[in-house]
Amino acid sequence: MTDRETPVLEALGVERRFRDGKLDVAVLTGVDFALQPGDQTAIIGASGSGKSTLLHLLGGLDRPTAGEVRLLGTDWTRMSEARRGHLRNQHLGFVYQFHHLLPELTAAENVALPLLIRRMSNRKAREEARHWLQQVDLGHRLEHKPSELSGGERQRVAIARALVTRPSAILADEPTGNLDQERAAQVFELLRAMNRSTGTALALVTHDITLARELDRSVQLVKGHLEPEVFDGQLAAVHE
Repeated sequence: MTDRETPVLEALGVERRFRDGKLDVAVLTGVDFALQPGDQTAIIGASGSGKSTLLHLLGGLDRPTAGEVRLLGTDWTRMSEARRGHLRNQHLGFVYQFHHLLPELTAAENVALPLLIRRMSNRKAREEARHWLQQVDLGHRLEHKPSELSGGERQRVAIARALVTRPSAILADEPTGNLDQERAAQVFELLRAMNRSTGTALALVTHDITLARELDRSVQLVKGHLEPEVFDGQLAAVHE
């Protein structure tokens, strides 16, 4: 079990700049952020404020220009890509606005894939995939391919795939942004339920204030900095 004193993910003085010729754009400037075991945190901000950039840095998918990002207390910003990939597979699950399921694979095969990458046996990986698909109420859709599933079902498969490795944290980037209101609410409630039942920390990027208010904590990106709370007077600034 993860020590409550050690954040699952932590950003310390993180900056991210992008250069294009003579253009130098500072997206994040001196960001500090910590996600503790079991936390559920919404990250909100205006379009282009750096929400996805921050999530990519936390998930080791990008490197900061300055500062550190720590996974379970270890700075992984200077690790090799192979080492970071190994740690991502061991400790993190990702859910995106678009499900990124492999179209030629069934739901069960898509969910089992992260475990097969770990060199788990095919039989055991299929058992785990079946278990997590049942947890997201898709036990009857094991052999269906993404084209045979609804948008909400595809996102539930993506959530099962994120959970199958029993990660320390799930990083969700606008996971309901491509769904209608009813299906978005279902996917959002499923993420919250999984957070409560498994203790997996949840960091969710969203522009939906209604959803953000349902989580235990919200932080807002403003001009490259994180604000610890969302105040009523700032709400208009986060709409895209």
